[in-house]
Amino acid sequence: MNKTDQKRLVIVIGGGIAGLQAALEVASSGSDVALVEESPFLGGLFFKEESLTVGNMPALCFASKLINQVLSHPRIRVLTNTKVERIRSGDGKVRIDVKILPSRVNSECTSCGECLLVCPIKPYDSYNEGLMLRTAIDFAGPRSFGGTYNIEKETPACQERCPAHIDIRRYVGLIATGRYEEAIKVIRERNPFPAVCGRICPHPCESVCNRGRQDEPVAIDALKRFVSEYEIAMRKAGKFVPPKPKKDRKIKVAVVGAGPAGLTVAHDLALEGFRVTVFEAAPVPGGMMHLGIPEYRLPRDILMSDVEYIRDLGVEIKLNTPLTREFTVDDIFKQGYKAVFLGIGAYKGLKLRVPGEDEYEGFLDCIEFLKRVNLGDKTKPGNKVIVIGGGNSAIDSARTALRLGCDEVTILYRRSRKEMPANPWEVEAAEHEGVKIHYLAAPVKILGKNGRVTGMVCTKMRLGKLDASGRRRPIPIEGSEFEVEADLIIPAISQQPDLSFLPENHGFEISRWNSFLVDEATMATNREGVYAGGDAVTGPATVIKAIQVGHVAANSIREYLSK
Repeated sequence: MNKTDQKRLVIVIGGGIAGLQAALEVASSGSDVALVEESPFLGGLFFKEESLTVGNMPALCFASKLINQVLSHPRIRVLTNTKVERIRSGDGKVRIDVKILPSRVNSECTSCGECLLVCPIKPYDSYNEGLMLRTAIDFAGPRSFGGTYNIEKETPACQERCPAHIDIRRYVGLIATGRYEEAIKVIRERNPFPAVCGRICPHPCESVCNRGRQDEPVAIDALKRFVSEYEIAMRKAGKFVPPKPKKDRKIKVAVVGAGPAGLTVAHDLALEGFRVTVFEAAPVPGGMMHLGIPEYRLPRDILMSDVEYIRDLGVEIKLNTPLTREFTVDDIFKQGYKAVFLGIGAYKGLKLRVPGEDEYEGFLDCIEFLKRVNLGDKTKPGNKVIVIGGGNSAIDSARTALRLGCDEVTILYRRSRKEMPANPWEVEAAEHEGVKIHYLAAPVKILGKNGRVTGMVCTKMRLGKLDASGRRRPIPIEGSEFEVEADLIIPAISQQPDLSFLPENHGFEISRWNSFLVDEATMATNREGVYAGGDAVTGPATVIKAIQVGHVAANSIREYLSK
């Protein structure tokens, strides 16, 4: 469409009955219309009500009449199989980016129906509410003008469940046919850390895999790990060329924090041609991926391969460069940066709030403990260690303590195994390695002698009604106290962002959980040009969730800087 057409063009999104009628009314008033419908067919859900009538006319006939009128109208252009990607407004204009999806059955189709008979793919039929199977090839019949064949692809359940919305079915199919390089490119469209996620992702996608209804889910995460390690080998051999960023926009963007959210923002903006600098407080990049996840779960060469891929895009990472009261967000803007993303993580451990906690030495927060070890301190922290909590950080701390030579490691968790938020396979591994787990137990008092921790008094718990987390609330059982010996106690009951670096007049809106308040649709803070995401907004979450948030923030920053 030329610029003249765009000035008087009206976009109607949706090819159902309402969309068809709107397109006809607008076109009749003298405006040109583009009718955009994501599916290959017009008519929408109206055809599901085949028994209905409109006046004295059967519903099918009414819909078919509208479709004929729309298709024959000289001012209406119909774009089926077309997805709206982005809507932007400014200067009194509305700009809509659309993506025309591939036509999987071409115009040479003779409608012989042979493909329908032999197609081996059997997805659930969304037209019939998933109550039966159909073949991947679909005959539109009355749902489309004239009746056509098409391969109709609804979004798979696995892709919907993945926070980053990776096109899982496509990359699994490519791997199955030996097209590994194409498969890793598909993964990298939505995930800049395929090697990392292939090792540590909790793979929620597999929990909804349709194959699991038959026997076992497809090993989606293991396949990602396989193809990412294939890519690493190809890069080492000089046979894999990363994509080249777009033309240099000469616009500087700062990212604070080299964790998964921050590096995802850097990755996306570098590909768009922005000059990105990442300021990282630690001496190593990776954020919690490096400082919080033990090396036995995530080998550092695997992590660094994904980080180096991002560096190869032109991203500069400045280590040992934290934000402070002397080096603030305002100072970053003064250096010529036009936007700032804050991905500072959540490194501040929460207190147990029990008597004796602040009286004795022998307390070490789980994040501080894991951080020390992951930065090279392999000193045995104690003989008898108690870890308090039931998340992945608690399991990581306990298994790490065993590897450092501690004689006895015990986890104390106030709910049952069923409610434990840690990955089940990590819990099983911990128990197999010798970690003792006391379920339905909670600390009530810290014991000590000569200024050192000697143990704690605990109480047994029972589970009551569901609380806000959707789990049953633990209730202390009166008179059930017991003692556990320890010379080191590691609380692992959650973390929050440490915002002590902010000056008094920072101007940010902060939540009662000490996290940044943002517009969830854009990840923009209340300060213009400043965005935030990852654990600094949500609290402790997964790497794949941080990646998803990073994509949202990067897209918002790109739009902000393109105005």
